[in-house]
Amino acid sequence: MEGFFAQAIIYILAAIICVSIAKKLGMSSVLGYLLAGILIGPYVFKFISNESEGQDIMHGTEFGVVMMLFLIGLELEPKNLWKMRDLILRVGLAQVLLTSGVIFLLGLVLGVSWNISLTAALSISLSSTAIVLQSLKEKNQMDSIEGKMSFGVLLLQDIAVIPILAILPLLALNAPELMEGEIMVAFLTHIRDGSKPSPYLLL
Repeated sequence: MEGFFAQAIIYILAAIICVSIAKKLGMSSVLGYLLAGILIGPYVFKFISNESEGQDIMHGTEFGVVMMLFLIGLELEPKNLWKMRDLILRVGLAQVLLTSGVIFLLGLVLGVSWNISLTAALSISLSSTAIVLQSLKEKNQMDSIEGKMSFGVLLLQDIAVIPILAILPLLALNAPELMEGEIMVAFLTHIRDGSKPSPYLLL
């Protein structure tokens, strides 16, 4: 189906229906949005026949995520963030290091090159701040112990993105350019097949 307005109507109707169903089932609205995308995408009902048709509204959805994070930031008090500094460093740093370490060692044990293992490990250690915070707000858990720990982890992950983005190009310094996502595909493929990866499969 072509046209910006036609796509917008499909997105809105799918979101209303799927989010309502998710709420009725006691699930997060985020799962409803994901379900809506799956259903109207090119693999189920094919209302959107290919990925290029969704590009028209992509900038609007990115702006929505930015605004949601902005509104969440308005509710945060710098004084409370300073009180949480130890929690953010201890819990957040532990999560990133432990997750990265486990995935990295798993890749090495299964015969994946250290470059691919490290890239996959750093990627898997991060999560979506927008999705997690939205889920916490819906369940009114932002002020709970679990909510504060989750927020600490998310904040540290956002900070960790900066050095991670600086490290990744160094892993590919002497390697040819690959398509987006090929690192993760290579990592999972060699885990599945148990084969030795090519030294050129770098980001």
